[in-house]
Amino acid sequence: MDENAIRAAIFIQKWFRRHQARQEMRKRCNWQIFQNVEYACEQDQAELYKFFNDLIKHMPQAAEAGNKSNSQRCSGLEKSGTLYEESGDMARIELTVPITKSHIDLLIDVFRKKRGNRLHPKYVCLILREAAKSLKQMPNLWMVSTAVSQQVTICGDLHGKLDDLLVVLYKNGLPSASNPYVFNGDFVDRGKRGLEVFLLLLSLYLAFPNSVFLNRGNHEDSVMNARYGFIREVEGKYPRNHKYLLSLIDEVYRWLPLGSILNNRVLIVHGGFSDTTNLDLIKSIDRGKYVSILRPPLMDGEALDKAEWQQIFDVMWSDPQASQGCKPNQLRGAGVWFGPDTTESFLKRHRLSYVIRSHECKPNGHEFMHDNKVITIFSASNYYAIGSNKGAYMRLNNQLVPHFVQYISAASQTKELSFKQRMGIVECAALKELAVRMREHRDELEEEFQKYDPDDSGCITIAKWCFVMESVTKLGLPWRLLREKLAPGTDSQSVNYIRTLDLLDTDVIMKAEADGTSVMDALYANKASLETIFNIIDADHSGEITLDEFEKAIDLLVAHMPGVYSKNEMLEKCRMMDLNGDGKVDLNEFLEAFRLSDLHRKEQQEEYLRKRSTTKSIISQHPSDSVTKLADKISKNMVLIEQDIDPTDCEAKDVGQRS
Repeated sequence: MDENAIRAAIFIQKWFRRHQARQEMRKRCNWQIFQNVEYACEQDQAELYKFFNDLIKHMPQAAEAGNKSNSQRCSGLEKSGTLYEESGDMARIELTVPITKSHIDLLIDVFRKKRGNRLHPKYVCLILREAAKSLKQMPNLWMVSTAVSQQVTICGDLHGKLDDLLVVLYKNGLPSASNPYVFNGDFVDRGKRGLEVFLLLLSLYLAFPNSVFLNRGNHEDSVMNARYGFIREVEGKYPRNHKYLLSLIDEVYRWLPLGSILNNRVLIVHGGFSDTTNLDLIKSIDRGKYVSILRPPLMDGEALDKAEWQQIFDVMWSDPQASQGCKPNQLRGAGVWFGPDTTESFLKRHRLSYVIRSHECKPNGHEFMHDNKVITIFSASNYYAIGSNKGAYMRLNNQLVPHFVQYISAASQTKELSFKQRMGIVECAALKELAVRMREHRDELEEEFQKYDPDDSGCITIAKWCFVMESVTKLGLPWRLLREKLAPGTDSQSVNYIRTLDLLDTDVIMKAEADGTSVMDALYANKASLETIFNIIDADHSGEITLDEFEKAIDLLVAHMPGVYSKNEMLEKCRMMDLNGDGKVDLNEFLEAFRLSDLHRKEQQEEYLRKRSTTKSIISQHPSDSVTKLADKISKNMVLIEQDIDPTDCEAKDVGQRS
């Protein structure tokens, strides 16, 4: 081989390695955006838990307060609800008790269709009621055995991805005595078919009660559902019956077991554990109290056991970490990060071999940590976007050796796309999620940018742009790598921050923001949380809050949870809640004040958007083509064609014990 050929080969090799490195960097950057934005949103929701916890910690009467409005001891199964006819197409099937395999076949055939896939509400009620009654009799931790079946299949988060559930059942078969399943929580939220996933899983449990084990996840919680879409999904599918159906769904949540123990050697829980997790204590908890894990289960005449509450929180919300130790999970805002030493101690204390958990999306659907003693399994493929990740389920034989099957559902949607096109779809989805999150801080970003731009040039240094982005959003992202995407078309020495703000004001980002649910939306939608706050502040349980009671609560807030408002400002807001001027605030006035505040906030947001749209041409004297092109690219890559689900339309691969 001559010298020129060798040089050419070396040049091609270097170019290919640089190309591969850049692609890997893009993939990791997109993944970091998805995860950090997801966890930041969960952190917002976990703030509600912290708020309740601080109220209970610093207000002595809170621990003894009767949660009258929540009526946690009053079972929804004891209430009879009137069902109303829903408009639109309904599936023409009939369900009877007991649920059988033939019913399962009918449900799968109905649910997988694009149209006419709604059950009559009476059948939804039947499934929910029967499941809740049965689950109520089960222990806090399922005891699962492979003595008869010789194997068991474990699935992780599904998050409303019905196509993934149907792929698993197609590839692995329906449950039976020889083919048992453990489904490890997070059945709903985020995906559009959460109700169908939930109803099908409950039906599988009813049809095969000794072969299906359902664990509770952190999203089997109405507080989470108010933020992440499941409540909105139920309201959309059953607008005339959603309140009653949601009350029955809460009943199922409260009685879902908290985990499973396989052959007395493997613990299966949704999140993980902490250095204080005690399985004997978890086995003895009255889990029926915990309709919501994020809202304290205040009971008439009973003090709240915060240590017990924390036990449940840790198994639902925790994540493993590579470093040693056990510390609060700052990224999620709830649960802990547990290290290899914590795992070793926990397994030794409870005589276990290893732990299987879910709770985290993984690129390949599964991951080993802590010397293979912690296994994460995640079953929702295309979770963040088409092509973003594979789903997986795992099978364990009688010797508890794990075997993994990876898959991607709806494979035909990506089969015709090039690698560049698939990467573009994932990248656009990541940018959209990030931009929507940034819009929550848009005014603050503009204000901080302008502090470093006294000449109103519209440009600041890269270092200052990165500093502002991180200090305002607190997302921990590689902002230098993202500069070209979030401020397209700027030079290598400075950043045109106007383009960043313009991107946030594009129609595609504003529409995505409008389609989402804010923390305030979620709090108001879940009125039980507001009622809990009301009852905690109502120290004498009179059903009315006096200004003296408000003042004591404000003193607590100022001392332990300092915020942007002074005591006098907060007292004035309390006086404004007194709509009839009698010097007291009852529950209706309290809720109405939140409704009016939420309405005013939305009106302000709409007015802001109207003003920006009418003055857009004035504000942007030279509209950036690069921003427009990026917005168009994001918009085009978000379009998905809804069609009947075909579980055979998948790419699946056995990857053995390790991938």
